[in-house]
Amino acid sequence: MANKSNSIAYENLNRRIFPGIGEYGIPQIEPEVFEGNCEFIGFNYARGKCNNPEEKTVHFFLDDYQFDALWRNPDRYVDKLSRFQYILTPDFSTYTDFPKAIQIYNHYRKHWIGAYLQEYGCHVIPTISWSMPDSYDWCFDGEPEGGTVAVSSVGCVNSAEKRSLFLSGYAAMVERLHPETIIFYGSVPEECKGNIVRVRAFSDKFKEAVCDGW
Repeated sequence: MANKSNSIAYENLNRRIFPGIGEYGIPQIEPEVFEGNCEFIGFNYARGKCNNPEEKTVHFFLDDYQFDALWRNPDRYVDKLSRFQYILTPDFSTYTDFPKAIQIYNHYRKHWIGAYLQEYGCHVIPTISWSMPDSYDWCFDGEPEGGTVAVSSVGCVNSAEKRSLFLSGYAAMVERLHPETIIFYGSVPEECKGNIVRVRAFSDKFKEAVCDGW
């Protein structure tokens, strides 16, 4: 029989096992209050050379492959990320057409990384995501109440069906978590209420740059 250290040396369980919240044992993230006055940059830029990291917040509103390395080897990035003002939790995808097991797994991974970074002194802000309404049974597990959260509307409001799902999840988030501040990446639907700090998506900035070039 394998010894304990070998039997758990996968999925980062050799690094840390956190007390779990809910049916699926989701690691808890402690609340953080966002004080603003910082620039938002993607992890794909933050992992390289970055000037004045203490004035920046790292987000993960990117394709998953661009930050999967953080999950595979978190210790490689902890020291670098600890220099930034805030770190949003990785936005591992919970697409509605993903199997439920994968959605829950990605929610777990997001929280494991967030809790691990907090143990190293990082100021972590949870990125909230959801899928279909039945995901509300687990997608808020481990999220802090009353602090700052982050959401993204990119790709989530470009059809009537997607918009309806996004607004339903947003309302559930506000009701469950009572966030003090909501960092909002992308366009903000008028139905979304709260103390919102809007962060313009990179795609919006790129479109403007192209138009200015014309």
